[in-house]
Amino acid sequence: MMKLEELRGQTAQQLTQRLLELKREIMNLRFQKVAGELASSARFRSARREIARIKTIMNEAAKAQ
Repeated sequence: MMKLEELRGQTAQQLTQRLLELKREIMNLRFQKVAGELASSARFRSARREIARIKTIMNEAAKAQ
């Protein structure tokens, strides 16, 4: 999980790429959960929170322009 300062230092393209990676990860975690192969359900929470952080930073940047 990336810290807020690290996220703010990234470009919009990097943030978008990280957002897509996290969404794919959540999808894969859902498949693992259905198949009964999920090792740790805590990753759902941390991925969702990181997505929220990224979206917040992207909205802040959009409002600043």
